[in-house]
Amino acid sequence: MNEISQPAESGRVARIIARADHNISRSQVATNALRVLYRLKDAGFQAFLVGGCVRDIMLGRRPKDFDVATNALPEEVRSLFRNSRLVGRRFRLAHVVFGREIIEVATFRAANAPSPADEPVTEDDAEAEAEEVETAGVTRFDVPESSAAEDRVQDTHGRLLRDNAYGSVEEDVWRRDFTANALYYNIADFSVWDYVGGTEDIASRRLRLIGEPEVRYREDPVRMLRAARFEAKLDFTLDPDTAAPIPQLRHLLAQVPPPRLFDETLKLFLTGHGQRSLQVLRERALLAVLLPSVDRYLVEQPGGLVEQLLVQGLRNTDSRVQEDKPVTPTFLFALLLYGPIARQIESLPPQRWHEIGAIVEACDRCLREASRQVTIPRRVALGVREMYALQPRLEQPRGRRAFRLLEQPRFRAAYDLLILRAQFGLASADMATWWTNLQQLRPEDREQALNAMPSAPQPPRTGAEGDASASPATRGRRRRRRRRNTAGPA
Repeated sequence: MNEISQPAESGRVARIIARADHNISRSQVATNALRVLYRLKDAGFQAFLVGGCVRDIMLGRRPKDFDVATNALPEEVRSLFRNSRLVGRRFRLAHVVFGREIIEVATFRAANAPSPADEPVTEDDAEAEAEEVETAGVTRFDVPESSAAEDRVQDTHGRLLRDNAYGSVEEDVWRRDFTANALYYNIADFSVWDYVGGTEDIASRRLRLIGEPEVRYREDPVRMLRAARFEAKLDFTLDPDTAAPIPQLRHLLAQVPPPRLFDETLKLFLTGHGQRSLQVLRERALLAVLLPSVDRYLVEQPGGLVEQLLVQGLRNTDSRVQEDKPVTPTFLFALLLYGPIARQIESLPPQRWHEIGAIVEACDRCLREASRQVTIPRRVALGVREMYALQPRLEQPRGRRAFRLLEQPRFRAAYDLLILRAQFGLASADMATWWTNLQQLRPEDREQALNAMPSAPQPPRTGAEGDASASPATRGRRRRRRRRNTAGPA
């Protein structure tokens, strides 16, 4: 290992870890990422792999994607790659597209510019930025007149809305979030550059924020959620100085645009560590800001059947991710909002508890409340409504009409929810088994399944410790037996 001659602005110098002293090999790097790196290098630019891909390889993990950092400007990257497009609102960067694979290429930035992973980016972000700048209450900072793209915009709380100030690799490292994400793999000589002790933090499995934690959280409050996500995903220990400001600053998440929080919610719960993410969010008191109704329910009904159902559902989702099976935001929000929806149903008159209209009404109320903090796209909200509306029809199918349910687009998701409910006694286990067997029969053999249909669903159990919301009450079931819709979602 040796040090580069020129120091960074902070006075520190990078430690260059030679190829023989680290475990990163080009065989672990995606072919398309190598193509991008080599083309930049051959064009005379610096080119580094950077961020989570370097961290994951050093941890022995398979990276999900590969990010590149360079001193080439976005327009220069665009001219080198015909299969690229420029994206980004808070900071312009290039996406080099190889079929379904995207290699993100970011120009080195000055200190405190936002990380490319800090927010989702789309090609129409510029229009959205104008609206945010106009409504957020911002302060503009004077910058050199050489480039209008170097405008820097912050809101009154110090959150960066835009920062297009380009810099060098020595500056770029200081605007990244955590030390473990700030390692640079140089394609020129296959060395790793480390300015902030990231290699030591990875070795000790420590998650440490770069710079002053309070300032960094104020610049971008989503970093608090990213801290929770990496703590859950990597099983790292959060550095005490990094963790200390979170309780006092977590309220700043309420100022983050809801679409960003939706994107971060999916990263927390749909990338293979959702069960652990829920635990970390509750420990850090972040769930109360992200999804207040969910946190409130879990606090009021600790260890109840609904919490058990939620944890098991997230565990199942994690297993599907690890097996490369598809997972959906619709099923995720159906799980997260299960308790609030069940409680909303029981706030209605008892005679409505088992009506589809009451179930849909409860879903709408809970979805609207959750959307105040986290944008829930219309397609997801409609999917949640349909999943819950199908529960009574799955619990009390009506003869041959049951076969039509198999053709419903949301049948599989609703069936999975029914199976999960039955696992905890919140739905009829016999009926769940009947639907499982029905799907295994050939269409011409399904008629015989009608003879095996349970005559009546078993009444669901009531939650423990007075957890009334764990399942709607079943009293009066015999009198309502002839009603069409006679089962609630819980």
